[in-house]
Amino acid sequence: MLKSLKILPFLLLLITQIQSEPKQLTNFVQLLDALKQGYRVNAVFHYKDCKLISDSVETKAPDAIGGMDVLPYEYFAPGVIGKRAFISSSETVMIYLGGGGGYFYNYVKLRVYDDNTVEITARYLTTDKLEVKMDEKFTGEINDGSNGKPIYFYAN
Repeated sequence: MLKSLKILPFLLLLITQIQSEPKQLTNFVQLLDALKQGYRVNAVFHYKDCKLISDSVETKAPDAIGGMDVLPYEYFAPGVIGKRAFISSSETVMIYLGGGGGYFYNYVKLRVYDDNTVEITARYLTTDKLEVKMDEKFTGEINDGSNGKPIYFYAN
């Protein structure tokens, strides 16, 4: 009996660790289901493997990684806004760019479509007049665990 009581804390710790591991979501349906069930969902973007449009010109994407919580979010069924269903989320945070850049609002908008394609809009806005100083649009696809695509989603 005493021996089994010593093992109990170890088993509880093991169960807690297993439950806290994030689960990769590999398609639009899994992403939408996780959001509807109330899971916390995180997005991770490998920008260098995305297509980048900046100032209406396709250019090489930077070797950078970004991420955001997918909260708040909205889901739009096919036909509500356009032909495809999609999930939309955005956030704005203040950042500081060194080298005389100063403070900016970093606005990121995420749109995930029902065909597993993803659009990420990134803008830097001045804090006083909200003037756009950078405007970039990245496109990619959801990583399904084996396709090497640059957009990852995880449910916690």
